[in-house]
Amino acid sequence: MNQALDLNKIREKITELDQQLLTLFAERRALTLNVAKSKAQQVRPVRDQQREQELLISLINKGKALGLDAHYVTCIFQTIIEDSVLNQQAYLQTLANPNMQEPTVSVAFLGAKGSYSYLASHRYFSRRAEKIIEHGCQSFYDIMQQVESGMVDYGMLPIENTSSGSINEVYDILQHTNLSIVGEITQPIEHCLLTAVNSQLSKIRTIYAHGQPFAQCSNFLDKQKNIRIEYCESTADAMAKVYQLQDDSVAVIGSEEGGSLYQLHALEKSIANQVENHSRFILVARKPIDVAEQIPAKTTLIIATGHKPGALVECLMVLKNKGINMCKLESRPIQGRPWEEMFYIDVEANLKHLALQEAITEITEQTHFIKILGCYPIEHISPTNVPSSALADA
Repeated sequence: MNQALDLNKIREKITELDQQLLTLFAERRALTLNVAKSKAQQVRPVRDQQREQELLISLINKGKALGLDAHYVTCIFQTIIEDSVLNQQAYLQTLANPNMQEPTVSVAFLGAKGSYSYLASHRYFSRRAEKIIEHGCQSFYDIMQQVESGMVDYGMLPIENTSSGSINEVYDILQHTNLSIVGEITQPIEHCLLTAVNSQLSKIRTIYAHGQPFAQCSNFLDKQKNIRIEYCESTADAMAKVYQLQDDSVAVIGSEEGGSLYQLHALEKSIANQVENHSRFILVARKPIDVAEQIPAKTTLIIATGHKPGALVECLMVLKNKGINMCKLESRPIQGRPWEEMFYIDVEANLKHLALQEAITEITEQTHFIKILGCYPIEHISPTNVPSSALADA
């Protein structure tokens, strides 16, 4: 009895400390907003990675004196730094685009609640809007139509995955739209095998899945015997189907977070081919946005070159000579023109910068077709590096 009482007191103390931590986190986050306001006035970059590194090393050393593991301290404060950077970027973007800031936004995405596109949409707008009006769609084409027609403000589209590669259907649709890319977000993809009722892997006979998760979990699925795969339009549709069936012989591939919205439970976790599995999503809208100069930006363009030898290389050399980093190159066939290709290029540069403007002018002279799909903030925040010596010494 005494042990139970002691445990309750310990838990009460932990709860009290957790509340204090939340209060301090909120206070710290509020201060980062003041940092963003100062940087807006002085036009200074959002990130100062040298200061971030010095801060982390100092915190690691102070944590050591308190008996805290260096990796534990690093993990916590890398997350805090990432949150600070993203909040500062969101604030600076509100200044650059005052007419686009609304308390309520409407977003079209693939599937229904629980899909990875649904999760990416909510994660992206968690810093930007108080309320999201959800519009689940059955295809990528439907998403684009919803935005183009003005029925919704934005469309969330998966563009590539670290495991299964580029999503070609989305690239092909982008050839024929007047929409602009206004944002991006990288969503962790943590595939699980989910069931609606308690079951065992040996009992599973049917797995419902969207094509992308199926491809990304092929190694796990190849090991299973006597299992039939049923393809669905989206992961959300697959989860809804499994929930409706309430059958211990059926399962679905999806995220544990999304599955919880359908009262599904993880029978097997981490079943993707790659442990580090992420999908990059792009956000499209009817009008382009301005990107604040303090924010790292990415610009996406499409070009069609001639058939002469080295035509593409000449265009890429323009970027190299201007000191512009190309971070993505994707080729897709041009519909109705056999053996001709369209090239999608992502560069890490703001469309406002003179170097990129000059590069686009030169590339235009060397191509049959060029189109700017959008300039938008880089959402992926690389973790602040800590020297291995600092981790070892700590």
